[in-house]
Amino acid sequence: MSRLLLLIVVSLLASCTQGEAPSCAGDVPGLLISNVLILDGSGTPAEAGSVRVAEGRIAGVGDATACEGDVIVDGGGQVLAPGFIDTHSHVDGEILEYPDALPVLSQGITTVVVGQDGESPYPLADFYERFAAAPATVNIASYAGHSTLRSLVMRDDFRRAATATEIEAMKKLLGQELVSGALGLGTGLEYEPGIHSETDEVLALAHVAAAAGGRYISHVRSEDRWFEEAIDEIILIGRETGMPVQVSHIKLAMKHLWGSAPQLIAKLDAARDEGINITADIYPYEYWQSTIMVLLPDRDPTNRAVIAEALEQIAPPEGIWMTQFEPDPDYVGRSLTEIAALREVDAITAFTQIAEEALAWEQEHGGSAEAIIGTSMVEADIDALFAWPWANLCTDGGIVDLHPRGRGSYPRVLGRYVREKNVVPLEEAVRKFTSLAAANVGISDRGLIREGMVADLVLFDPVTVTDHATPRQPELLSTGITTVWVGGEVVYTEGVVTEARPGRVIRREARVAPSRDQ
Repeated sequence: MSRLLLLIVVSLLASCTQGEAPSCAGDVPGLLISNVLILDGSGTPAEAGSVRVAEGRIAGVGDATACEGDVIVDGGGQVLAPGFIDTHSHVDGEILEYPDALPVLSQGITTVVVGQDGESPYPLADFYERFAAAPATVNIASYAGHSTLRSLVMRDDFRRAATATEIEAMKKLLGQELVSGALGLGTGLEYEPGIHSETDEVLALAHVAAAAGGRYISHVRSEDRWFEEAIDEIILIGRETGMPVQVSHIKLAMKHLWGSAPQLIAKLDAARDEGINITADIYPYEYWQSTIMVLLPDRDPTNRAVIAEALEQIAPPEGIWMTQFEPDPDYVGRSLTEIAALREVDAITAFTQIAEEALAWEQEHGGSAEAIIGTSMVEADIDALFAWPWANLCTDGGIVDLHPRGRGSYPRVLGRYVREKNVVPLEEAVRKFTSLAAANVGISDRGLIREGMVADLVLFDPVTVTDHATPRQPELLSTGITTVWVGGEVVYTEGVVTEARPGRVIRREARVAPSRDQ
């Protein structure tokens, strides 16, 4: 007997011992999740009670009772929260192949937002059609990627500022993606080809998104050397367009920036006081994942002075691991220090050799030849930035991911940042996973346990929930997430994904930005 069927049988037997249930005239049989501590996502403390679900939506909260024919699930005194919303996800390249989305569900995530770092599926209408024809366990929404549009217009001739004609062509493409339901515009201004754009180009596109009621999310132009200027740019975009703007995976990723979280928060708060709706998402790790070339703003792998600065100020050689290296896959999992020792060269020379060999492989074969994990942040800054009231959690991960964030982000916060370190109370962490995340990307029908909301829900044990994935063992799943419902259907329970595939496409809603008090 399957675990799901066993739960249903036990629940139905339990309902028989509680006397005859009311008929709930006009309602259809649904689901009652009883004996739970309800964290409704608003940030208020948990309250004991039950939640009833009918036709995929929440039909009763608190003292809800079962109706005739309802399936009853005993929550065992665990926490019931809205399904977690990952506002910065990279599952778009994998979700159609892995619709069970186990690494996502095992964290309690029910909605993923893709189209990040400037790259998005194109055209979105086709991607959405394929997803709708073969849905996954989770819901999906997407931004329109600036780099995707730029590549379509400028093709290989992108290492320069765009002309007025080219910007107009990008605006037209963006308009089409917004009609298809893109949440707004997403940029990756530290990557090719977005790194070559000027602020005026980004602003022109941002105005198109704003006019459609969209939003702006950005991997800002620099997360290290010119971080302050990059934050000034996204604040300017929020000021000029009037639309909400979100800093992707906010971090202080350079030694001379460490400890400056209070100053950054003061700057963001001043922008909010000015009326700019600026927010952020963050993942709970001291290391990032990208390409080795992102450490070189001039993209010159022979510039030893720039490499030396990167290894001294951004990511030390012992804190850089290869997660992909097509010229020699045996390097995957090794640090730059280890690779330098194998090659009998210094770390700067090893860096240059790796970068040049990867570039040569890409020129011959196409695609991407290398990726790294780099250690650049400190825990005190992560704690402070995560605690900022307008920062929600994200993974920045995929389904097949060599960074532990793809399997551990949400349980890591619940286990380490809440239970062990008391960085924020449990109810505040859940708010950051749910209603704040929904508000920051413009989703209005999820993120709260309220009557009428879509019944995306997660049941978890706050005493045991934790992450296990590490850079050396990134495949380890988290534990402590008991059951996940999407649209009222069980998609994950006790470590097993069910056969249900109720995930839906979530399209942009033209709505007023959330108030400061939400």
